[in-house]
Amino acid sequence: MYDLIVIGGGPAGGPGSEKAAKEGYKTLLIEERHLGGVCLNEGCIPSKQLLYCAKLYRHARDSESYGVKAQNVTFDLTVAMARKNKLIERLRKASESSKKRHHVDAAFAHGEVLPVQGDAFRVKAGDQVHEGKRLMLCTGSEAIRPPIPGADQQFVFTNREMLDINFIPQKLVIIGGGVIGLEFATFFSEVGSQVTVIEMLPNIAGNLDAEIRAILQKDLEKKGVVFKLNAKVTAIEDHAVRYEEAGSAAQSVPADIVLMSVGRRPVTKNIGLENLHIELERGAVKTDLSCRTNVANVYAAGDINGKVMLAHTATREAEVAVDTMLGNKASVRYDTIPSVIYTHPEVATVGLTKEQAVEKGYDAVTSMLPMTFSGRYMAENDGGRGVVKVVAEKQFGTILGVHMIGAECSEMIHGAAVMIEAELRVADVRDIVFAHPTTAEVMKDAIMEIKL
Repeated sequence: MYDLIVIGGGPAGGPGSEKAAKEGYKTLLIEERHLGGVCLNEGCIPSKQLLYCAKLYRHARDSESYGVKAQNVTFDLTVAMARKNKLIERLRKASESSKKRHHVDAAFAHGEVLPVQGDAFRVKAGDQVHEGKRLMLCTGSEAIRPPIPGADQQFVFTNREMLDINFIPQKLVIIGGGVIGLEFATFFSEVGSQVTVIEMLPNIAGNLDAEIRAILQKDLEKKGVVFKLNAKVTAIEDHAVRYEEAGSAAQSVPADIVLMSVGRRPVTKNIGLENLHIELERGAVKTDLSCRTNVANVYAAGDINGKVMLAHTATREAEVAVDTMLGNKASVRYDTIPSVIYTHPEVATVGLTKEQAVEKGYDAVTSMLPMTFSGRYMAENDGGRGVVKVVAEKQFGTILGVHMIGAECSEMIHGAAVMIEAELRVADVRDIVFAHPTTAEVMKDAIMEIKL
């Protein structure tokens, strides 16, 4: 009898199982494929590895203004992919070792919840049935494949297949202008592909701040990425994508490879949720802020709840779920979770945009400064319009949101997240000393520009 059975070994289930074991729970982790989930195996880590390879290639090719001259610079996708695979394997082994060190039992099989018998939850993993007092669902999400005619052809990929590609397509068409699509657009445009992004909405990057979004789109267009907005894909033909733009006749664009990147959906099917009568909401497991489901002692963390599909959100949800099991008061503050788009330049945000703040009833004020206010940024970045934008509440000066675009801003955003989590005011930040010279200084400068 286990104290806790966790289904899914990704960024929710993996750390969650270890935390539970450290707290004294006898814990079983069931994973169908590899530890680390989508993030490690076909998402966050491999894509960032490839993006870094592209960045090095771009720097080697375009650094004459820094006194660096290189001739005959080439990009070898085979070598980059081999390095990516080696990194994934290394991190998988590290994850397995960590589970053993924390005394987490692991079963590598498909997990399916069975009807309850007595006081125990039962989960079938392969040909074995395990029993537990508590259950945590962490099965993650999967790429959506909309029913577009021709979408089942061999040259139509999701992010999973794209990360195992063995050639650089001359013409790449990406259906979907969200985070995943934009990151792949960045990589392939920098290593030589002609990239076209087709997006149904009038803008890219979802709910991103409008001014930040405009800068991002212009920078990607400078790399050669072509955007077709307000455009609906009607069919995928023989190496061509047909689409319709608002008010225009049907058009097509040639494609060696098509990347289907229209979003992800929670994995809730074929895992036995109906046997527990788990409540779903828009295809996701419904949870409260403490990650409890409608069934006592059953929790859900990560993409399966459909709230904020980010790896670090999943880890925080798992921590909150385990704390709740232990009787500790804990909840997830979704409005203080940072997010990053790992394009070149990077985009990093946390908190509310001005429009969102106004919708919530705040008297919102903003300020925006270019990254070129930092000597460090100017020294290390030739061209590119990086900015920091701050949103604050006018009466007390409470910081509500920070949005930035520029090199390495993913490494700065946690500072803004701390400010918002701690509900700091503009006046509080005035007393915080930022190291000089750093690009992060611009964040403080932008906050000081807020007029209250």
